[in-house]
Amino acid sequence: MIRRPRVSFHCSRDGAPCLVVAYKAGDEDDGRRLPLALPLSLSLSLPPERMMEEQAEVEFATAVGGGGTPSRFRRICVFCGSSPGKKASYREAAVELGKEMVARGIDLVYGGGSVGLMGLVSHAVHNGGRHVLGVIPKSLMTREITGDPIGEVRAVSDMHERKAEMARQADAFIALPGGYGTLEELLEVITWAQLGIHRKPVGLLNVDGYYNSLLSFMDMAVTEEFISQKARCIIVSAPTAKELVRKLEEYVADPDEIVSKLCWEAAEKEPGSFAQELEPSMASASS
Repeated sequence: MIRRPRVSFHCSRDGAPCLVVAYKAGDEDDGRRLPLALPLSLSLSLPPERMMEEQAEVEFATAVGGGGTPSRFRRICVFCGSSPGKKASYREAAVELGKEMVARGIDLVYGGGSVGLMGLVSHAVHNGGRHVLGVIPKSLMTREITGDPIGEVRAVSDMHERKAEMARQADAFIALPGGYGTLEELLEVITWAQLGIHRKPVGLLNVDGYYNSLLSFMDMAVTEEFISQKARCIIVSAPTAKELVRKLEEYVADPDEIVSKLCWEAAEKEPGSFAQELEPSMASASS
């Protein structure tokens, strides 16, 4: 069944028209922003010339993003290479992921660069009318940003703050093909999930089998009893953006998992950091 939301017409941060869709979830409205370019069949109670100024009741006559409702995610953090890679399929996958996020009404959090796969996925999301937040250390801005910045750029002091801020802003994580930096970011959020620091879905976009060796290593580590089967299930993988996002939408964290008491130095130094925001939940779990 397609739920009937209440929709407001607004302009996004870059001036593009968009729908703000409010679904009732418990006692709070769960807002989602959707670009008007989406294939929606709408029954409007206002004439076109007024729909950017007032609120309208609409009915969804078709499903959004193939699932009937907007995504459960407001923002997804994407890890990927600052290089374009050897194969055209890597570049195509970055663009397709961006388009899939736009189709589902999901904003992007990423490393802030405008080069390589980072540039491709961020342009795809930005051009589709979604908000893009790039988090980048000041020391890397001249190296990874060429031309005009894409969307909102948030400069931070170092790599540790970059990763903590991206994690704080995101509802899920996806890794495209990349190198050492991408692997380090991916493995860190997997480790945080294993420790119970977060329960956000973690996805691996395994384009043309790029990550087959990594997945085989994880399976071997389970066999050799260095990774538990439960921890192995943290990572969700798929060969296409559409399939991966669908799997992440369906992912449910282990309900028996106890939030870890572990924290890190950033919680003491950075007000509002991802780690610091977790302290109340850690305290309640330990009480």
